[in-house]
Amino acid sequence: MLPSYADQNGKVHGPPKSRIKSKLFGYLRLIISDTKTRNLFFFLLLNTSFAFVELVYGIWTNSLGLISDSFHMFFDCTALVAGLIASLIAKWRPNERYTYGYVRAEVMSGFLNGLFLVFIAFFIFSEAIERTFEPPEIHHERLFVVSVLGFFVNLIGIFVFQHGGDHGHSHGGSSHGHSHDHHGHSHDHHGHSHGGDSSSKIFEGIFLHILADTMGSVGVIISSLLIRFFGWHIADPICSMIIAFLITLSVIPLLRDSGGILMQRQPKQLDKKLPDVYRRIQQIPGVVSVQSPHFWSLSSDKYCGGIKIEVSFNCDPRYVQQTVRSMLLQIGIQEVYIQVDFPSGVSL
Repeated sequence: MLPSYADQNGKVHGPPKSRIKSKLFGYLRLIISDTKTRNLFFFLLLNTSFAFVELVYGIWTNSLGLISDSFHMFFDCTALVAGLIASLIAKWRPNERYTYGYVRAEVMSGFLNGLFLVFIAFFIFSEAIERTFEPPEIHHERLFVVSVLGFFVNLIGIFVFQHGGDHGHSHGGSSHGHSHDHHGHSHDHHGHSHGGDSSSKIFEGIFLHILADTMGSVGVIISSLLIRFFGWHIADPICSMIIAFLITLSVIPLLRDSGGILMQRQPKQLDKKLPDVYRRIQQIPGVVSVQSPHFWSLSSDKYCGGIKIEVSFNCDPRYVQQTVRSMLLQIGIQEVYIQVDFPSGVSL
């Protein structure tokens, strides 16, 4: 047994293997303690096991449809792993370097996984075109059983992530606000800690992947029946093209939304709400103009931003700040920086 040792600060550490084992068990306990991550973990084990079964049977039966579906399942497994890791990282607390915390881990994992899926879809599609001109001999009697089993595995995933992976938000945490008045302008920075679920993008993406997998399994079942009863071996590469198309189709929303967040796009959920808020702000007594509005998604369920309000000299800046903050919180912006300025050339 390896001895423990103390570092330069006097903190006692156990053997390296013991510390790694302790961390792994700690992460496992954290995964099991939450319903969503627990469901994700067990479905990952089921999906990975069956992906190996599909791959072996696909090689045995010489079915590109089954092989391509197994690769899709493997990439779904990477989505599940990335989602699991991102769910854990997103719970890490903010620090002096990552002042917003690590909630964008879910966006990064979704975007990167989407790119990988587009790549594999292109690979499957190009291989299917080649096989269209030279359809291979396929053992359909072995293909059908595995395809049906794959379909039921995906049905389990759909049930788990549609009924057990709802995107409820709990508004916990604390809120604070402060304002200070200087010569010519006043600021208000309101931070609202949002204790809700920051993993909605993860589970939305996983559900889309599994749904595409299910449709792909249906395609493989249909192709195996066509080969068995009609001898249409060309049905296998056509099925592969459909699977590739479904993969791409399922990934587009994930890439669009996660890419928009990474590019600091204004939250699309607020596209119709913000213009109305600007109009209401300008109707506040004493407000001259609304300037420099900037709003973005920190993660898929948390919005931040800043706005500058120019007011007349006889206006109460604190009243304007509180009113504007209330309007923005009503449409879901949890953290906002409000700057209230007097017209240029006017001083207190």
